[in-house]
Amino acid sequence: MSLLLDLLTTVKYNLSQGNLEQEVNELVFDSRKASAESVFFAIVGSSNNGHDYLQSVYENGCRVFVVQDTANIPEDATIIQVENTSEALGLMSCAFYDNPSQDLKLIGITGTNGKTTTTTLLHNLFTELGFKCGLISTVINKIGTEEIPSTHTTPDPINLNALLAKMVAEGCTYCFMEVSSHAVHQHRIKGLEFSGGAFTNITHDHLDYHKTFAEYIRVKKSFFDGLGKEAFALVNSDDKNGMVMLQNSSAKKYSFALKTPADFKGKVIENELTGLIMTINNTEVYSRLVGDFNAYNLLVVYGVSQLLEMDQMEVLRIISNLESVEGRFQYVRSNTGITAIVDYAHTPDALENVLKTITGIRKGAQKIVSVVGCGGDRDKTKRPKMAQIAAEFSDQIILTSDNPRTENPQTILEEMEAGLDVDQQTKAITIQDRKQAIKTAISLANAGDIILIAGKGHEKYQDIMGIKHDFDDLKITEELFNQLKK
Repeated sequence: MSLLLDLLTTVKYNLSQGNLEQEVNELVFDSRKASAESVFFAIVGSSNNGHDYLQSVYENGCRVFVVQDTANIPEDATIIQVENTSEALGLMSCAFYDNPSQDLKLIGITGTNGKTTTTTLLHNLFTELGFKCGLISTVINKIGTEEIPSTHTTPDPINLNALLAKMVAEGCTYCFMEVSSHAVHQHRIKGLEFSGGAFTNITHDHLDYHKTFAEYIRVKKSFFDGLGKEAFALVNSDDKNGMVMLQNSSAKKYSFALKTPADFKGKVIENELTGLIMTINNTEVYSRLVGDFNAYNLLVVYGVSQLLEMDQMEVLRIISNLESVEGRFQYVRSNTGITAIVDYAHTPDALENVLKTITGIRKGAQKIVSVVGCGGDRDKTKRPKMAQIAAEFSDQIILTSDNPRTENPQTILEEMEAGLDVDQQTKAITIQDRKQAIKTAISLANAGDIILIAGKGHEKYQDIMGIKHDFDDLKITEELFNQLKK
């Protein structure tokens, strides 16, 4: 390993990121870009094995290889054999960019739901506090106010360290980063030095990748296992797996909660469509965000700010002015009095949280119409559950296409329909075309009713057979609302 560390101080990377399948980051080398100054990491992924490209890469000029298996490599090549090339790539990426995570305070947020909201709110909070900050999230990456398109929740090690290095060079002192379970499992964060980590919750998701819920928990937990003793670990003690995350962690341990005793304790007093009023450690605060799930998000934001020694009252003042994150409980009203809420909810738990929030804030006979779909090439077991939850908390549901990807959208809808009992089937409509589904939901709603459009949130596309077509739930809803007559 030390040989490789020395080598990479003088050798130029020349890697390209290949097509990603099921959000699995497999670094696939384009052999045509190989040269004598290239280093090739033979990454073993779920559908590609970098060792299969060795001969092609060699023929195009590369002479330095980082491998797990030395078979079939010409004798005149420089070979560095390691136990795990993904881990080596993470460590070497850190070294190549001079370990940028050590030159700012890097805070990682992990969990099934709430990562994007909490990282974005933390970035906005610390910006208002006067710091230049970085953001690495599902929606967008930022260096200060400069926006950089995001393709994955957590970038691959090379792009991740390059981004962190740029943040350091441009004067960022904090970076708030989503840490996905895929990123932990694939060693994308290997070698990074975190000043703290927070756990939001863990629910049914990504079983297409992790196979079992126990493995999903283990991977999430390994992030906290890797935190140093000078870092902090902040977890949701209302989640039954919250304290599990802390079991083998050397970090300083803290908790937040609405229902159980915690270091950062909250209580929701009022919850309306325009925002919520809650107490945080016995201090009352108003927020423009809505719902208990956002109360938890705000506790993460507050807790992290206090563990980073920010002024309590200034933090609470700024929290009261923070806006909702794009695609997270964003709402728009028609001129006829219909409210539509666009939310990224794409797991059973997230969908239930949003619908329970809507149920809690609706008045009198207001009807709830939900438009719900499930993504293709992803965990199939949640499909019937999503439909069942939508039906349980809605007066009318429309099952529709989400991002079918390479699957037949009709098959996905049939698997969702399988979760409905006889009574629930009477309030369900299946419309494959998503725009038509939204249009139908609007036609079924009257003044005062609430429409939930779930699953895609901030996304501006619909992925069908590998082609991303322009599609923006909020924009389409606004356009359809503008066609309504008063």
